[in-house]
Amino acid sequence: MWQGLPFLVAKHQLGHAQMQSESLADMLLASDLKQSEGPIAIIGVEDDVEVATTLRHHLDLGFKTVVALMPPHIKLPRDLTNSIWRVDHALSESDALVRAINDIGARVKEGTWLYYCYNAEFLFYPFCENRRVGELLTFHKEERREAMLSYVVDLYADDLAAYPDAVSLDAAHLDRSGYYALARTAPPHGHPKERQLDFFGGLRWRFEEHIPASRRKIDRVSLFQARSTLKLREDFTFDDEELNTYACPWHNNLTAAVCSFRTAKALKLNPGSRFDIPTFKWHNSAPFEWHSGQLLDLGLMEPGQWF
Repeated sequence: MWQGLPFLVAKHQLGHAQMQSESLADMLLASDLKQSEGPIAIIGVEDDVEVATTLRHHLDLGFKTVVALMPPHIKLPRDLTNSIWRVDHALSESDALVRAINDIGARVKEGTWLYYCYNAEFLFYPFCENRRVGELLTFHKEERREAMLSYVVDLYADDLAAYPDAVSLDAAHLDRSGYYALARTAPPHGHPKERQLDFFGGLRWRFEEHIPASRRKIDRVSLFQARSTLKLREDFTFDDEELNTYACPWHNNLTAAVCSFRTAKALKLNPGSRFDIPTFKWHNSAPFEWHSGQLLDLGLMEPGQWF
């Protein structure tokens, strides 16, 4: 049963200028942005599903600043209005979050660690129950890595009659097998890229007939050090190819998991798939334990040399 990460009660208090911002443009002009300590979590809010839960989860991981890009009509509990930087910014276009991340990344201090996800998505990394995200990124940086690969692990409710939007924290399930990788090739000759793979699995694999081919892979470079010239692409890879690698040339590195209800929500919202899917459960479904140990046991993230 989901109880949240218990090791930290977030008590972040930001200045008044950081508690609210009228628009993304206002935020980009704010002097507080350049001074914000990393790591910074950027949460793109697409709807009102588990918004407060998502924000609290990432505060509890130890992010120094949490930015919520969200429509003005969505309300937040009072405690969160004093703990996050809210920005009124609708994500109505498919690349809206990517463009916002590139804009923010160009304004923060060089080298600041940034993380991004959507609402109803939850970052997990090895030993996150007792190690804060700052410790994770300090170690990763010491290994001369400027970005961390993550895998988007689909979560879904076990009973769609009881949970028609496919979202339930207490009844969340995930696929325990069915994940695979293919070589990522470079145009024009299709040669494999060094230390890069395209990863697949979860609901995007099992219900691929409802998912555009360009949206089926589950890898996402979701943690990275900001650089003014760095550009995140719409497929969640960067224009600096080394940042898209899963490991350095010498050994395997840390990876993380973003446990996400987003695909399940979309499949139940889309009229083309809503009535074709009576359940997401299959023989390889397992209850999600909300613990990094389960994800490590399933091979859905890598501890590398961090113990």
